[in-house]
Amino acid sequence: MHNQLTTPLGLTVAALLALSAVPGHADEAATRAASEFELSMAVATASRQWRDAFNAGDAAGAAAMYEEDAVMVAEPFGTFEGREAIQAFWTQLVEGGFDDVVYFNTTTVVAQDLETAVVSAEWRMNKAHGIITKELWALQPDGTALLREDHFEVAQ
Repeated sequence: MHNQLTTPLGLTVAALLALSAVPGHADEAATRAASEFELSMAVATASRQWRDAFNAGDAAGAAAMYEEDAVMVAEPFGTFEGREAIQAFWTQLVEGGFDDVVYFNTTTVVAQDLETAVVSAEWRMNKAHGIITKELWALQPDGTALLREDHFEVAQ
């Protein structure tokens, strides 16, 4: 008697391999992988631009990395709606001497729609540290990414 490995749907491994070899599936997978890579790169580039602006004391440059109607939830400080309010928050921090922000243990998850990605991380800077629970980055028509939502917590 011949044993074959089967999937929960009763397909054999050989049948699954045959399906994955269909050119249409391979093309779709390659296209999706390329789109995920492009979005991931746009998010990584934009995130770096945000950190560079903040660390340079450029609150307006940091705020420019948010969509016009973005929402930022900064625990324990509150919720800031719109780029202008977000810029005022960052201006206050820059004027208070906060800088040198660094992210670590960063995770980026690309959404199925390939239009958004969520970043979470731990962060530290010269006068504080905390966690980013959700940076929702959205792909823009020009291929760049901007923050749509920013949720973070300050631990100190």
